[in-house]
Amino acid sequence: MAREHLMRRLVAVFAADVAGYGRLTGADEEGTHVRLRQHLQELFTPNIAAHFGSVVKNTGDGLLAEFDSVVDAVRCAVDIQRGMTERNATVSPDDRIEFRIGINVGDIIKDGGDIFGDAVNVAVRLEAIAEPGGICLSDDAHRYVLDKLDIAFDDGGEQRLKNIERPVRVFTVRERGIAASERSWLVPPDKPSIAVLPFENMSGDPEQEYFADGMVEEITTALSRFKTLFVIARNSSFTYKGRAVDVKQVGRELGVRYVLEGSVRKAASRVRITGELVDTATGAQLWADRFEGGLDDIFDLQDKVTQSVVGAIAPELQQAEIERARRKLTESLDAYDLFLRGMAREVSNLAGGLEQPTSEGASEALKLFYGVIKLDPGFASAYGMAALCYAQRKAFGWISDREQEVAEAERLARKAIQVGKDDAVALATGGYVLAFVVHDLESGAAAVERALMLNPNFAAAWLFLGWIKVWQGEPDVAIERLERAVRLSPLGRGIAGMQAAVATAHFFAGRHDDASAWAGKLLREYPASHPGLRIAAASNAAAGRTLEAMKAVARLRQLDPALRVSNFGNVLGPYSPQARSKYEEAMRQAGLE
Repeated sequence: MAREHLMRRLVAVFAADVAGYGRLTGADEEGTHVRLRQHLQELFTPNIAAHFGSVVKNTGDGLLAEFDSVVDAVRCAVDIQRGMTERNATVSPDDRIEFRIGINVGDIIKDGGDIFGDAVNVAVRLEAIAEPGGICLSDDAHRYVLDKLDIAFDDGGEQRLKNIERPVRVFTVRERGIAASERSWLVPPDKPSIAVLPFENMSGDPEQEYFADGMVEEITTALSRFKTLFVIARNSSFTYKGRAVDVKQVGRELGVRYVLEGSVRKAASRVRITGELVDTATGAQLWADRFEGGLDDIFDLQDKVTQSVVGAIAPELQQAEIERARRKLTESLDAYDLFLRGMAREVSNLAGGLEQPTSEGASEALKLFYGVIKLDPGFASAYGMAALCYAQRKAFGWISDREQEVAEAERLARKAIQVGKDDAVALATGGYVLAFVVHDLESGAAAVERALMLNPNFAAAWLFLGWIKVWQGEPDVAIERLERAVRLSPLGRGIAGMQAAVATAHFFAGRHDDASAWAGKLLREYPASHPGLRIAAASNAAAGRTLEAMKAVARLRQLDPALRVSNFGNVLGPYSPQARSKYEEAMRQAGLE
């Protein structure tokens, strides 16, 4: 029989879909569908046509398009992602629709209005590994656009793409105005390095998600206590939650040699934890095991997971380090469960400057931590986290009785430090609250430094110490501490607090252009960040950019209508009189009354 002749063409294949679409539709199915349709109709379709491409088909949460020119395809992708950045500027990060785009070039089969072939499959797989808001190109596509566009590319190396037999060298698009360090891969440190990715909740009950997340938090913390290990903070690891991940890419993005994946199943009084340790350089599985027991064995199960991981990646660690890492938070399972629920409120990032939280959410977390303390008065971390809730109340102007709340914050912070002499979380949170709320900088700094001696991998503690150094008038020392925080937690929402602190340090060092650049970087991702808006206003005003400064103040006043120069100091840390005067004068120049 004669073979049917199929139409083949050499084209650039453009594949796009929405990152986290399932989560978005789960929260608001109809609203997400309407917004997605608007983006596709108002942004994608006109841009594709303007760049001489054509839409092949919609794919539910995205589309597939073809271009005669790879250059046109990449130009189109860049314009679309810029357009989405503008559209998302006023949208909460949790509600944003962010597209991933993959571009490949190759010979395709065109049949019945659709396109088929390996070139299409590779484009789709490239889209799947792109960052939200990012663009991935194959090596073949990259060769066509090299030096033809005013954009830069980061080499992601060879990747094993799902269901693609041969490895594909991948390049990610970076606009030239963005520093290479913001997008480039991180190099692992010269000691064993690991990230613990979110464990899958196998309980069949979404309400148990906090428990699975809590297991990851505890295993991460236990590993962090080993001074000879480098452990990525939970905030960065959890940016991969709900995503299909390539461990090699995770290794490059976080700069680690090993990744721990797993699952947790909690049913009645039984718990099962599975774990798999993977070498990110080769993708090889180094170790896998299952740990099962009663709910009252949960701490022993966590210890077994931790020791198995340590035995695989650093078997030479001394027994003394292993024993120190096995410290239990509490003997009370009820107290432990309440603590995990409180931590699920995500109050561990409150020193920074995330998007606007709610007073109700903070009150709920505080109530949970008080419940922990009632069940176990010796639970040091619970005192620290409760104290941190009061720090949040100060930062967002929610304090109603200042004298009473400052006194309670001090009581909790000092109790955390007293009870938690060997608890890095208790020492760091207690120390930060003493500095920020109580204005006892000396005692606060000492407690945070003690926490870092116990756990040098504690990113939040480096952030806390960075802020304290800013308040002590040592901005360059602060930046050194903050760089450690960023390296330990390079991704996720925790980076917002670090960016706010770095921007503030540059402002007080007199580097106003650097300060406004860091503030701008923060506000592009978190447009409602109070610290980001404050330092953007002050640094732009100090640099003579009055219009930009006034825009930041206008946005800040939308979020906090009661804000005035007269009460501005209520939300600030314990700056010296000279530093505070500089800050307030800059805010007046920016238009704050």
